[in-house]
Amino acid sequence: MPIEDLAAEGLEKNPDLELAQWKFMLGTDKYKSDPQLKNKMMTAITKDNMAPFYLEICKDLAWTADETLVKNMKAENEKTLASIEESIKDAEDNLGDTDVRDLMIKRAEHYSRIGDKEACLSAFRKAEEKIHTIGCKLDTVFHLIRIGLFYMDQDLTKRNIDKAQTLIDEGGDWDRRNRLKVYKAIYSMANRQFTEAAEYCLDAVATFTSYELMDYSDFIAYTVILGMEALARPQLRDKVVRGAEILEILHAKPELREYLMSLYDCRYAGFFKSLAEVEQKLRYDRYLHKHYRYYVREMRVLGYTQLLQSYQSLTLDYMAKAFGVTEAFIDSELSRFIAAGRLHAKIDKVGGIVETNRPDSKNYQYQAVIKSGDILLNRVQKLSRVINI
Repeated sequence: MPIEDLAAEGLEKNPDLELAQWKFMLGTDKYKSDPQLKNKMMTAITKDNMAPFYLEICKDLAWTADETLVKNMKAENEKTLASIEESIKDAEDNLGDTDVRDLMIKRAEHYSRIGDKEACLSAFRKAEEKIHTIGCKLDTVFHLIRIGLFYMDQDLTKRNIDKAQTLIDEGGDWDRRNRLKVYKAIYSMANRQFTEAAEYCLDAVATFTSYELMDYSDFIAYTVILGMEALARPQLRDKVVRGAEILEILHAKPELREYLMSLYDCRYAGFFKSLAEVEQKLRYDRYLHKHYRYYVREMRVLGYTQLLQSYQSLTLDYMAKAFGVTEAFIDSELSRFIAAGRLHAKIDKVGGIVETNRPDSKNYQYQAVIKSGDILLNRVQKLSRVINI
């Protein structure tokens, strides 16, 4: 089945997480004056009469609110809500609990669509009293997770992910079980748990149906970016470089493919160039913007480590040419990472040589025992002085 058909059969994009991304971008110096992005945002707001969300944007981004627009949108919202409330009352008098439940969920979804977070959460709490099937409960919890992701409310997101996992363990179906993996991946990614996020992404690549969160191509992009940081080279080869579903999408994303293959093929100058492009994308991604410096640093360490592992010694000039940078830059970078214990090497400044000194596992364990023993002895000595006093 084509991707478009699968997307149509998925959950509704409510709330639409793309709007949260646009809002984030409009809050940055680069995009705050972008007329095209602002027009897209206003078109979406006007289409769904998102008065609460519009007022929130005006407050957060220091926009001047259009009072006429706000008045018209509020009037439309009141009409919609009045119609729903009338239907709920009629259902309570003449229909069954299932009809009442569906209409109460519809009310909560209306609040979610227009961006009224508190009213939405309150409406869902009332609707939950009428929900008894696991499937319906899970759909409600997934909606609450999306609200948490929309507002980057970590507590709301985490509580409902845990709740969803409990419901899945009680008897959730295959589709919802796979859907939860994608929700967990986004939460983990936003909290710099890249290894867990990569595992969830890779588990969901072949079964992805969560189009209410993002497009499949964007999901694959996250999978590649996270996998490159989190996976060892053999795993990266088997799960990403040779992954059929991933390769299919990468044909339409040449920049991302170059980023992946330049590292895997040891073309380090190309890798550094691609990493700079990825850095700019992560900088304006609302899930990863807090972590983009960390990510770029880790990928640089990975590149240096991968090259140094193949040699006992290298000249600084060779490394500089390999990465397409100056010798002074490589000297500064390696010195910083060596001092931090991230690279097992030393620099012979006079000879202009980098020598690797990778410790074997037994030596590493021995050093770790010695270090732990010293810490323990120091604590015992401090404790003995306290006791003597």
